[in-house]
Amino acid sequence: MLVASVLAALTISTALPSAAQDQTLPINSRLISNFKVGSDQTRFGAFEFIGGLELSSPSSMLGAMSAIRLSADRQRFLGVMDTGFWYAGRFERGPNGELTGIADFSVASMLDADGESSEEKWRVDAEGLAVRGDEVLVSFERRSRVDVYPADAPGRSRPTGTVPLQIPLRELRNNRGLEAIMVAPATSPLAGEVVVVSERSLDANGDIYAAVLTGPKKGVFFVKRHPPYDVTDGDFLPNGDLLLLERRFSIAGGIGMRIRRIDASRLGAGNLVDGPVVLEADFGDQIDNMEGLDVSEDEDGGVFVTLVSDDNHSILQRNLVLEFRYVGDDG
Repeated sequence: MLVASVLAALTISTALPSAAQDQTLPINSRLISNFKVGSDQTRFGAFEFIGGLELSSPSSMLGAMSAIRLSADRQRFLGVMDTGFWYAGRFERGPNGELTGIADFSVASMLDADGESSEEKWRVDAEGLAVRGDEVLVSFERRSRVDVYPADAPGRSRPTGTVPLQIPLRELRNNRGLEAIMVAPATSPLAGEVVVVSERSLDANGDIYAAVLTGPKKGVFFVKRHPPYDVTDGDFLPNGDLLLLERRFSIAGGIGMRIRRIDASRLGAGNLVDGPVVLEADFGDQIDNMEGLDVSEDEDGGVFVTLVSDDNHSILQRNLVLEFRYVGDDG
């Protein structure tokens, strides 16, 4: 997970280049006490809901949150917006660790290799975020790439390099490309390696392009697609298994989300992977366009899953932060 110095990079006021000048945003937080609308149920399959927030701001900069990563103490966070911005801040928590608010929320433009920012979404459609040692990795969807930023100050830095994609560019569909990027934990057969999964770039069998980008097992693999769901993010559990966040939307069926658990031993070049659904929700629950997922641990070894939504800067959608304790299939 992230170290506090990574997350401080965007929240400490410093003299930044004009293109990356950070902005502190006022954030209003409304508590979400129940995940299921009209019910005090807390257990949902392998998950226990522990609270959430609906965020709003008088600033138009809030929104489009695509990915999030928490610090080791679960207090600070760093994320990317698909409009080409970093965001960062600090969670305020109650006595039992539940979310109560957000402080020190700021945004900064993402810089390209020339040190420039852009308002052209096809250039800056950041969808995924991961941390590998002293590097922050960001996956971009339309101009497909994985850029590498220094972890000590990503909001003030241009990329220091890129990670080869393994997936042929011709197979990455416009606006359906690289969506999730994760670094496998030491407990995984892919320990320390980088994994990406596309949103809905499909092979001839209708399965989703994915890849291990580094290490001896690098190469393309596939994730079984179950329409109408598409991948929006993912992260590894401490035991090395992968959680994939997926979303569906239609005018008739509305919006839905689910999380699949993928066996870590199956991740590798040439494989087709699938796994059980461990959480599923719809508009009867407190969800929106759920885009980001992070797995974190507390000092007692408890495992938590934090989700964020992308409101697409629409007045019809919401910016949500939801947290669950992962208790496993056996509780």
